[in-house]
Amino acid sequence: MELLSVYDYEAAAAELLEPGPHGYYAGGAGDELTLRDNVEAYRRWIFRPRMLVDVAACSTATTVLGHEVSMPILVAPTAFQRVIHPDGEAGMARAARDAGTVFCLSTLTTTTPAEVAEAGGPRWFQVYVFKDDGVTRELVAQARDSGYSALLLTVDAPFRGNRERDARTGFTIPEGITVVSMGKGGVTPRDVFDRISPSLSWRDVERLAGEAGLPVLVKGVLTAEDAILAVEHGVAGVVVSNHGGRQLDGVAASLDALPEVVEAVGDRVEVIVDGGIRRGMDAAKALALGARAVLVGRAMLWGLAVGGEQGARRVLEILQTELLLAQQLLGCRTPADIGRAHVARRADVQGQTRV
Repeated sequence: MELLSVYDYEAAAAELLEPGPHGYYAGGAGDELTLRDNVEAYRRWIFRPRMLVDVAACSTATTVLGHEVSMPILVAPTAFQRVIHPDGEAGMARAARDAGTVFCLSTLTTTTPAEVAEAGGPRWFQVYVFKDDGVTRELVAQARDSGYSALLLTVDAPFRGNRERDARTGFTIPEGITVVSMGKGGVTPRDVFDRISPSLSWRDVERLAGEAGLPVLVKGVLTAEDAILAVEHGVAGVVVSNHGGRQLDGVAASLDALPEVVEAVGDRVEVIVDGGIRRGMDAAKALALGARAVLVGRAMLWGLAVGGEQGARRVLEILQTELLLAQQLLGCRTPADIGRAHVARRADVQGQTRV
């Protein structure tokens, strides 16, 4: 059967993967309320298309942090990618390169930054700050020397969330797959997170921004207050994220938190959002609410699991095609044309209808 959507790839991946890896990538924290709400949040917004706009020539091309990209859909950093397919991070990077978009490599990579860099294309490096600061500095240096052009500093994981699926399956990275930052395989996600510093503060953000020699984006912001602090401490961008519902269960869906963050930072830095994106139309709604671009994680993993590099590339093609169609039917020639007037809260519209 032809796989036509991210949901098709998700279902196919569920059949292919063993319970441990599938539970790790599909699961969230606690009762998984935020995990589900990340997806449902997009259903709470409806489009307000404009008619009689000449959309014969539409393009999804835009820029993000000065990078020219084919679409405002970037590949999010996700851990241990060789666990679900031998192509791993290198294959995912090649898929992003071919699609003309940014690939973000996780600190918890199973392929070295230098090996991934061989794929070419724009690439960013996601940073966890370890208790051993030397490990962090070495990874950042590797990324800088390998041509990564920005750092995504994840700030919402001083401790690992309560991920009960992992406990039930006993998920472990196979011995034969090396976690680069650990120097070995055969470890659990808890082993990795036990090495992450719980003492990370805004002082460290400012230090990293000053020392790295690369733009730093703070990933994991959900409030206007933290967005303002991020700007004050020298970041180049803010990623509105709840870690895919994998950290504190019960926080806001990323899309719900997006408007207040956008309002707080204004035009001082670019805002990106992740979490719950399953369609190109979802990306259009995020753009309408002020995001410069979106990061897509699980959808890309399902593509990788099912078809390796080619599967990941196909998922990006699907999302770009859906985004382009959304633009055409909204009356927007470019992503920059999508604005707040193009969406409304479903509840508000239904309330007006009842009146």
